[in-house]
Amino acid sequence: MTYTVERADNSLGHMPSGDRWQFDQSVTDVFADMLRRSIPQYEVMRRAVFDVGSDFVMPGTNIVDLGCARGDALADFISAHGSANSYVGVDVSAPMLDAVSARFADHITAGVASFSYTDLRTSYPDGEASLTLCVLTLQFTPIEYRQRIVQDMFRNTVPGGAVILVEKVLGATGRLGSVMIKHYYAHKAGNGYSAEEIERKRLALEGVLVPVTARWNEEMLHAAGFQEIDCFWRWMNFAAWVAVKSR
Repeated sequence: MTYTVERADNSLGHMPSGDRWQFDQSVTDVFADMLRRSIPQYEVMRRAVFDVGSDFVMPGTNIVDLGCARGDALADFISAHGSANSYVGVDVSAPMLDAVSARFADHITAGVASFSYTDLRTSYPDGEASLTLCVLTLQFTPIEYRQRIVQDMFRNTVPGGAVILVEKVLGATGRLGSVMIKHYYAHKAGNGYSAEEIERKRLALEGVLVPVTARWNEEMLHAAGFQEIDCFWRWMNFAAWVAVKSR
């Protein structure tokens, strides 16, 4: 199966619309290209999320995407499993929800997909899931809410189901973090972003995207009740885990 990503306008030259990063219409319009240029091994990561996640999908259950954006994480699951499952996407960005709802309008009409506004700080989508995707989402939530959100994931996972968590992470030490960030910025520059674009985005994301260490993420998953946890993809300061709820 070939991983499919929605094509969108070129993100080169895009600047944050204010001092603080927002997932507004300007970001939504170039989001797919922005991810490919900004996330190292983006297609590899997305394919790994699909491959690993598919092993835990159970017919007749929900597949949930927390922070669904334009729907790229759900797209291949919908293609592979069709009406055998239901698909639930939530987000706090109105432009993203408009885009994903238009993209999967036929599935919404058929009653197999739903997309809605949900602020994970105060609420969580109803229904149990065999697979929950949390791809580059938790890092945008204030730290004090994260453990409770991970506990919500655990509580709403059926026995034998799993959560896929992908996050930008801090280095284990300040020095190692600086090394990884240096190479990350070099990666972005190699994909066409100017020094000004990289710096403007960094400043806009300060206090909005707040990463923690890989160990901290793993400890949150353990504390929530997941017993089987493993990292299945990592590039410098980005990592992906699968966490399984025991039967």
